[in-house]
Amino acid sequence: MKPKKVLISGASIAGPTLAFWLDRYGFQTTIVERAESLRLGGQNVDIKGAAKRIAQLMGIEDEIRASDTGELGVLFVNSDNVTQASLPKGESNLGTSELEILRGDLVKILYKHTKDKVEYLFGNQITALEEHDSGVKVTFQQGEIRDFDLVICADGIRSRTRNLIFGDEPVVRPVGLYVSYFTIPRADSDSRWARWYNATNSRVIVMRPDNEGTTRASFSFLSEPKDYEKLSLAEQKEILSEKFFDAGWEAKRVLAAMECNTDMYFDAISQVIAPRWSKGRCAMVGDAAYCPSPLTGMGVSLSVLGAYLLAGELSKHADHQKAFGSYDNLFRPYVNKIQKLPPGVPKLAHPKTKLGIFVLNTLLNIISSKVVQKIGKVFSSINTSSTSDDFELPEYEKL
Repeated sequence: MKPKKVLISGASIAGPTLAFWLDRYGFQTTIVERAESLRLGGQNVDIKGAAKRIAQLMGIEDEIRASDTGELGVLFVNSDNVTQASLPKGESNLGTSELEILRGDLVKILYKHTKDKVEYLFGNQITALEEHDSGVKVTFQQGEIRDFDLVICADGIRSRTRNLIFGDEPVVRPVGLYVSYFTIPRADSDSRWARWYNATNSRVIVMRPDNEGTTRASFSFLSEPKDYEKLSLAEQKEILSEKFFDAGWEAKRVLAAMECNTDMYFDAISQVIAPRWSKGRCAMVGDAAYCPSPLTGMGVSLSVLGAYLLAGELSKHADHQKAFGSYDNLFRPYVNKIQKLPPGVPKLAHPKTKLGIFVLNTLLNIISSKVVQKIGKVFSSINTSSTSDDFELPEYEKL
């Protein structure tokens, strides 16, 4: 029997993970990526729960551990750089997770394990889709037209491919927070600890160590949607300069480094809410389908887990409609649970006044105390099913 041909749009995390498993199950897979090469920017990401188990099954856990950023935890500091609270790695559900890796390093690992078996088309994208009785006719930006049995959208929260398939049906829901990430030169004040600084007027600066001798910085601030993500890079830098010029701490250093930066990411933190994840011979996975927002700390884990489930169900069901339906039924309840943000998020972490910042740091100091940690571990051992990364992983037979 001729293997099914699957086209995946997006070469970040969900796409290559899906391709890895589809290849294992005997599918012929192609990945198309709009960028000219792998997108290697971004901050730390973590892999936990069932996604960690999938990394083990893929044989990449050791490589992920070897690429660990080396971050020891998070220090919450004041304008004089005095620590107000600390959350060491692994001692809290907040802060640094067990498996912390730069997003770009994870992308490189996934590419390494798929590039010899999966066709990659860089510098190209899907411009039109036409479904017929036996497949999908795909028109690419470079003019080529090819037929595939299935098309899977895995190209992020603002996916163009998703719009071709579903139109305006999926909703991108902002949570009231803008964030910018970029890389800056390392300074003597930087260490293996991440540092979190709250400024008044609901502004936050975070600096995190990486394993490349530089520092990953971020600005975030509360705001209703203003389409800042649609502006040019120069305009975005101007907005951040206006927002943070009087923030104190190391704001001037970060802003100065930002001016020379070219890898900056600036977007409204949002969730994707989609009533369905498939239509005909097309489906979607990862952030394009159900981005939970970085506030959950589960974006990468959902992408890895969703890709594993979608590939597994396609291997299990000859009928793609049944496979898509089973994927939705298995995963949607879990996704819905992850997407429910705790009350007060993101405002709790972005207090407006000095009093609010004092209260936040006091609460974090309490959370980081040894007594509270011990109590938390007791309750966790009593009710492990309440953890947000708990998912019973189905097993699939490879061909």
